[in-house]
Amino acid sequence: MLDSKASELVMKRISIAFPGVQALSDVDFRTAAGRAHALIGANGAGKSTLMKVLAGAHDHYTGSISIDGKEVRIRTPKDAKDNGIQVVYQEVDTALIPNLSVGENIMLEQTVHNMKGKHLIQWKELHRSAQAILDRMNIKVPTKKLVQELTLAEKQMVLIARSVSRECRFLVLDEPTAPLSHSETDQLFRLIRLLKVEGVGIIFISHRLPELYEICEDITIMRDGKLVVSEELANIDQHKVVELMLGARMEGQFPHAKKEIGKKRFEVKDIRDGDKVNGVNLHVCKGEIIGLAGLVGAGKTELCRALFGAAPIVSGQLFIDNRELRIRSPYQAVKNGIALVPEERRREGIFVEESVSVNLTAAILSRFTKWGPWLSKSKEKQAAVEIIQSLGVKTPSANAKVSNLSGGNQQKVAIGKWLLVDADVYIFDEPTKGVDVGAKRDIYELVAELAGRGKCIIYASSEMSEMIGITDRIYVMFDGQVVKELETQHTSEEEILLHSTGGLLT
Repeated sequence: MLDSKASELVMKRISIAFPGVQALSDVDFRTAAGRAHALIGANGAGKSTLMKVLAGAHDHYTGSISIDGKEVRIRTPKDAKDNGIQVVYQEVDTALIPNLSVGENIMLEQTVHNMKGKHLIQWKELHRSAQAILDRMNIKVPTKKLVQELTLAEKQMVLIARSVSRECRFLVLDEPTAPLSHSETDQLFRLIRLLKVEGVGIIFISHRLPELYEICEDITIMRDGKLVVSEELANIDQHKVVELMLGARMEGQFPHAKKEIGKKRFEVKDIRDGDKVNGVNLHVCKGEIIGLAGLVGAGKTELCRALFGAAPIVSGQLFIDNRELRIRSPYQAVKNGIALVPEERRREGIFVEESVSVNLTAAILSRFTKWGPWLSKSKEKQAAVEIIQSLGVKTPSANAKVSNLSGGNQQKVAIGKWLLVDADVYIFDEPTKGVDVGAKRDIYELVAELAGRGKCIIYASSEMSEMIGITDRIYVMFDGQVVKELETQHTSEEEILLHSTGGLLT
């Protein structure tokens, strides 16, 4: 149970609705300072909405929020910060100013506040203050380095440093480990443990269940906008957590449909992008799923982009059915039957502020045009509704904005638009990043279904279990090169990891 003497944050009977959907219904949430509290649920369960209420991003909720027994008013982000509540969202790039330094980003709010009083910026003091915060948290990043030069993990650390530059009593981390390598995750957990010792309460949103057991003491599970259970994590095992998230027992994560693998269809010879990809060779047969395995930074994403014509400089050869392709842009890739579901779905895979219907039909508008440029809205909507139903996208309607959907449903939209294109080669780059176990299974089944239709599938992931569970062959990447080709049925997660870390290189 929570320590009654510790500082407590309590949310009571929180409800909020958006057009066409009741997002939260009388949700209670309680956590304490100095502890890490896991907040989980399937995509669309309401956990992010609950935290946006806490962060002051949604002001039309009903219910109450109190800290240490005193009710507080939180209707704006400023209200939340004034009460010591800070949030680090998953898309770290959108929260930082890339052409400012680390120190300027950490001290941004204080700088803006001082400028309102027309004070001159004391640059030495700014960097000294930022360095003191970084030293306190043992973060090794120069304060004068530009944010655009940092790794994703370093950017996340800078955001956390900014959060604790003001009084921070409760810190919300939304899918913080999704873009991180194992070593970077270890560094983040070291920082979380330090913050807990300092008395900061951590609210930790993640779909990686093993991580919760490593860093959290308490857990709250949500489903369909309602509280399911709130408990000490030690009192509940992983299988039960999944059951409570989904509302049903999960029999098996990966599909096991029998399929026939045909002749070689897609071939890659000596692909280079002038930076991260250094002479990759691979092939995919009809109906085959090949995996691109490797740790964060191995070159998987860069290879996917190069194959899709999205890299600025590409050399090498691509073939479909022995026909050489000339691909220098994504447009040419699509014209030649190649589709990419990118890792950064919000930045590259979807139009966030457009409707579900617009997103699903964006890649093949010509199918819905008549008499020149005129678009048939009825045909477009009909096609979108069919994809929504086939993929089980949870949305109030085809006209709803994609920005209002959960992460898992946004990913389904990012994938769904390519189903209308009917490509020959489908490239999936970390397609399950930041989605729950139920949505993951939906994506696995979709990938298997495409392979069953004879499509060539390239599936890039840093999750070793996915490599074993869904692929037929695996190309392991290390330092921009393929270092090993493996038959999935004859390998193991341990062997994949060994090659992913550069082991046994000859």
